[in-house]
Amino acid sequence: MAGRVSVDYRGQKAIITGGTRGLGRVIAERFAAAGARVAICGRTTPGDLPKGISFHAVDIRDADAAAGFVETVALELGGLDALINNAGGSPSADAATASPRFSEAIVRLNLLAPMALSTAAHRHLAATGGCIVNIASVSGTRPSPGTAAYGAAKAGLLSLTQSLAQEWGSDGIRVNAIVAGLMATETAEQTYGGDTEQARIAASVPLGRMGLGADIAEAALWLCSDAARWVSGARINVDGGGERPLFLELLKGT
Repeated sequence: MAGRVSVDYRGQKAIITGGTRGLGRVIAERFAAAGARVAICGRTTPGDLPKGISFHAVDIRDADAAAGFVETVALELGGLDALINNAGGSPSADAATASPRFSEAIVRLNLLAPMALSTAAHRHLAATGGCIVNIASVSGTRPSPGTAAYGAAKAGLLSLTQSLAQEWGSDGIRVNAIVAGLMATETAEQTYGGDTEQARIAASVPLGRMGLGADIAEAALWLCSDAARWVSGARINVDGGGERPLFLELLKGT
């Protein structure tokens, strides 16, 4: 794939949550390919992992478990240079009927877990001048009908990103967010429908396709590199140009 970020991460240590599949798996593989030692986490043990990637079974929705995971990794790897808060997501749910327990679980995964992980990682990243990258979503920047709790949590994650960038900049820690657009993952059919529907959605994106894990991974690599050493508190849109406004489609029919 053209346009790869050229970086040398040998000697660097990174945590990438949700790195067992989807976007997280691609991010983890790309960091490992650049020479980093990578720790990923999840609730299900993945298949074969590339060299340089270790797996830890942990439910990061549990704040104590999340903090313990960070400490274990920092001890095993001898420090920490980057934290990529990637784990997240939500099934579709009608806000009028979703249970409080369901909504709380979604907010814990998409907002409170990144906050707990970041807090636990603070002293380790301060020691190395490290960085945090939060994988957010366009759902946090515009209405998110059908996934209201998810959209609200991702909006909170964007706010958290800028707040921590302000608080922790004096500690030498950079905190940024990637706002992911419409992504083609192994679960895309559940979100966007079948091949026909996905093709129509892809055609609506200015750059003519849905996003890939590699697109997010390259942005994360750049944000963690020296090339972005004065970038903090930023929201980097990786969305192929964004979603076409609905009113323009409506005007076609008038």
